[in-house]
Amino acid sequence: MAKGKEEKLNYKLELQKLNAEGPGALYLLWGKEDYLREQYLVQLKAACIPEGDSGFNYRRFDGPEISAALLRQAVDAMPFLSDRSFVELRDLDINRLKEAQEVQEILSDIPDYCTVCLVQNAEYEPDGRLKLIKTIREKGSELKFTQQGQGALIDWIARRFAAQGKRIDFEAAQRLIFISGDLMNRLIPEIEKISAFASGETVGVKDVEAVAHHIPEAQVFELTDHLAKKQYNAVMNTLAELFAENEYDPIYLLAVLGSQMRRLYAARLAIEQKLGAKYVAECCAIKYDFLVGRLMDSARGFTLDQLKAAVRICAEADEQMKSSGGDGRELLKNAVLSIALECTDAKR
Repeated sequence: MAKGKEEKLNYKLELQKLNAEGPGALYLLWGKEDYLREQYLVQLKAACIPEGDSGFNYRRFDGPEISAALLRQAVDAMPFLSDRSFVELRDLDINRLKEAQEVQEILSDIPDYCTVCLVQNAEYEPDGRLKLIKTIREKGSELKFTQQGQGALIDWIARRFAAQGKRIDFEAAQRLIFISGDLMNRLIPEIEKISAFASGETVGVKDVEAVAHHIPEAQVFELTDHLAKKQYNAVMNTLAELFAENEYDPIYLLAVLGSQMRRLYAARLAIEQKLGAKYVAECCAIKYDFLVGRLMDSARGFTLDQLKAAVRICAEADEQMKSSGGDGRELLKNAVLSIALECTDAKR
């Protein structure tokens, strides 16, 4: 259940390093925080080719494949009326390149006047066993763009609202992160919607609740909160809202529910063993203090046996969904009802 603590990228420090030391020869940019990845790419381009990416010194290749001959030609091309050239390789399928050896050799010996940047989508993760990845890590800079910490993200949210002529209070900012997630590209349209909706200068929790998109993880979190409080009508209403969106596969929703139940089990165990919030944050890979506190409050509404049963129910429902071909929604609803039954006072 426990996961290694993800090392956060210090975005400001990386920008300071770029400005102080100038661009290097080779970069790999990846990670789920695609907004910061693209913002860094803009700064890197500006440092390499101040004239912009419409000139002779910019080459872009979109994956998944690339010709080693074309890459060699782009890398070796001398910059025109500039100190550097910039080669962008977008979504290159590093794992399956036909000319992987040739590409590796090119990236091992990039001329001093050229910068090559591999930009990967949010789902990509480098395979450290590959020679090409080893070469990039040896010869260049690998930057993993992670979600930002609580303080940095809330500061950024406040600045985005300020650009819309609004203030947002601290509790509302936390609620926005809970409801809509912590990826900046996902939050930008939500901030714009909320700013347009809010009638006053200050955005509050009610404004966020009214128009922000609820990601399924948030809805499942709320569903389990209702279970902890024995609010069974609210449980079924939340489940009905998830079904009404027709956007999420029941297998995915059940996976989210199962993950949340395992987190609650870990939190309840930590409470009984007096292990503290820090242990829960690390064990459950939760990045934000307010979410850890909310998880632990919710876990207090269950017994350890109830949560153990809930984890088992989710696992059995998952096996049924994947093997029986039955109605996924019905199986998910039955799983939630079974968990609710386990959580009734009669089962204590």
